Amino acid sequence: MQNDIVYRLVLASASPARRALLLAAGIDAEIKVSGVDESTVEAEDAYTLSLALARMKARAIAADLPADPGILVLGCDSVLAFEGEIFGKPANAAEAAKRWTMMRGRSGVLHTGHHLTGLVSGKQAEGVGTTVVHFADVTDEEIAAYVATDEPLNVAGSFTLDGRGGAFVERIEGDPGNVIGLSLPLLRKLLIEMGVSITALWRA
Repeated sequence: MQNDIVYRLVLASASPARRALLLAAGIDAEIKVSGVDESTVEAEDAYTLSLALARMKARAIAADLPADPGILVLGCDSVLAFEGEIFGKPANAAEAAKRWTMMRGRSGVLHTGHHLTGLVSGKQAEGVGTTVVHFADVTDEEIAAYVATDEPLNVAGSFTLDGRGGAFVERIEGDPGNVIGLSLPLLRKLLIEMGVSITALWRA
């Protein structure tokens, strides 16, 4: 591990949930939003798509940053795989409601792609966190009320685990942080691949 460089993490995401996860883990990440057009990325499955989007976001931000050897850029993107379909963020309330009608009482697989780039070293590490999500058999009234909050309109799969939607998730198999948007255990492994300890990112 390198100990002579002061490391700092730049998160290429506007997600407050991801930032909150990092803060709770002692990491003050700098937020930079890439503004990349996600609609230009195509993939045959949710796993591949999540990683491609995470990679694109990280690289877009890294290209605009100064050459600081301590800067590490992390891109993340979550996509739900549900019975052969790929669910990113819903286009509107009607789509969110339709998805919930399909998902209730069933399960899907939430993939979160992670891509880490070192600006000066040129090192890169990436991986996908995968968590199985079992949805409650919610009623039409509950779906309508949930969609009316606008919460499911801003998240992959039209649900959250750390908000109102948490009541509609009966159980998960895997890392809960991954469902929220960032897997800390996976981040630690990617940092190790880069030759950096996650403790080097902890705030003093």
